[in-house]
Amino acid sequence: MYVRSRRTPEHRGRKPLPTKTLLIPTPDGQADAFAAFPGDGEAHPGVLMYADGFGIRPVLREMARELAGHGYYVLVPNFFYRHGPAPLIELPEHIGEEARPAVMAQVMPLIEAHTAERVLRDADAYLGFLTAQPEVGPGPVAVTGYCIGALFATRTAAAHPDQVAALAGFHGPVGAAGPEAFANLTAQVHFGHAETDLTPGTLSELNQALDAAGVDHTSEIYPGTAHGFTMSDTDAFSPSGMRRHWDRLLPLLDRALT
Repeated sequence: MYVRSRRTPEHRGRKPLPTKTLLIPTPDGQADAFAAFPGDGEAHPGVLMYADGFGIRPVLREMARELAGHGYYVLVPNFFYRHGPAPLIELPEHIGEEARPAVMAQVMPLIEAHTAERVLRDADAYLGFLTAQPEVGPGPVAVTGYCIGALFATRTAAAHPDQVAALAGFHGPVGAAGPEAFANLTAQVHFGHAETDLTPGTLSELNQALDAAGVDHTSEIYPGTAHGFTMSDTDAFSPSGMRRHWDRLLPLLDRALT
């Protein structure tokens, strides 16, 4: 049986949540990972969180801790582990307009090398590792992702329809997963899109494809947002977009994992 804790704003920050740095065995080596979870000694639903292309860093750790505080075991793998442990590149404290081109020049080759085949091979390992953790209870899990991680999350959920009950993706190219992946989704789905990432017409086409595949979904543009709006260490960060992200993500997980 799952035990779920609920944090209200006045409770947040009172007790630090347990965290771990882990190594996940994969067919191609070991992926370093970060995990956060409630410290009550009980079993909780598991959530696999895919970072954006900038990888595991303080802002991702904080997001994982925030989600864990709502009663989940959150695992954040370094999906670029084949190139080394995180951080693979030196990131400024704030990824602003001036720093972004140089950062992207280092990140894009890593993204391009991370093929769909690698995503799926790793997903098997990540989910197997997640569900084997003593702090994770039996039953379905959720997958969420940001930027390119939203595409990885979508491919993971499509490849594991019997295991993944909830899928969320934010400011990511989820449409690149294609109709075949959508047809395999059995999870409840939410996609939150940046206003600068797609037009209303493109959104309509994506939603029609999800409807045609019979996917139980919500998919919407978050008003006034730019690509990367959940990431507080970038110029794209939107406080209102981040609030909407939590307002959509938490009820989705609550519905699907209880």
